[in-house]
Amino acid sequence: MTRTGVVVMAYGTPRSPDQIEAYYTDIRRGRPPTPEALADLVARYDAIGGISPLAERTEAQRAALAGALEDRAPGRFDVELGQKHAAPFIEDAVATLAGRGIVEAVGLVLAPHWSSASVGQYLERAQAAGQARGVAVRGIESWHLEPAYLDFLAAAVRDELARLPVATKVVFTAHSLPQRVVDGGDPYAEQLRETAAAVAARVGLAAWSGWSVAWQSAGRTPEPWIGPDILAVLRDLGASEGADGVLVCACGFVADHLEVLYDLDVEAARVAAEVGLDFARTRCVNDDPAVMAALAERILARAG
Repeated sequence: MTRTGVVVMAYGTPRSPDQIEAYYTDIRRGRPPTPEALADLVARYDAIGGISPLAERTEAQRAALAGALEDRAPGRFDVELGQKHAAPFIEDAVATLAGRGIVEAVGLVLAPHWSSASVGQYLERAQAAGQARGVAVRGIESWHLEPAYLDFLAAAVRDELARLPVATKVVFTAHSLPQRVVDGGDPYAEQLRETAAAVAARVGLAAWSGWSVAWQSAGRTPEPWIGPDILAVLRDLGASEGADGVLVCACGFVADHLEVLYDLDVEAARVAAEVGLDFARTRCVNDDPAVMAALAERILARAG
């Protein structure tokens, strides 16, 4: 049987504190951070235990996808991890597959919503690396309406709402992007709203009074980023008379990492407490078997 490669792509993270500066430098396209910016990032990692669990979570996702594919098509798929900002990089994964004689691969990004600034860049890197090494890479562009993913989110929302006040608003979030990206016709923001609406319909939430969309973790650059920011939303809700609690469903993220464990669990929770709101966050997908199985089915379909 001709083996097919799979390049599972993720953002990447430092695996130890001594890797933080190199990681931050890669994010900044080779420009080292200032001492102040580095100290701020290190402090954020310290607040969640010293380092992010993302590397462990991402490897668990890769292994779960490999296992699901092996169950469905024994011996057919080679599944490698390639990351954007930390080793093994996307190009490393493609090189590994090429070294095993693989000439066809499927690229899957562990992010549900397509954007030219995120998923688009991952796939472009994988395809360019594949072209240089004789590996044809076919990408899965988005999976923001995958039923298993929506079911997972709906169950997570229901579970948390059961522990919160009746007057609780659900706010669906994802990583913000520069406004210019969305203004250029990028579908990212609309796909997030589609995910949120689909989950809200499953749960039976009323539009606006029961749920809304916000953005988080905007970059520290002079240009405007899409909003409203989750922290501003929390302050507005605290000032209103219509909400006693808020539940954040970070549906743009599929693994526990800094933007969830710090930006939400520490920073957003602090703001919610300051304005008198009960606060909770839904669990992340991580390596949920049902979601990983559904993504394996998508890989099979794309492989043909």
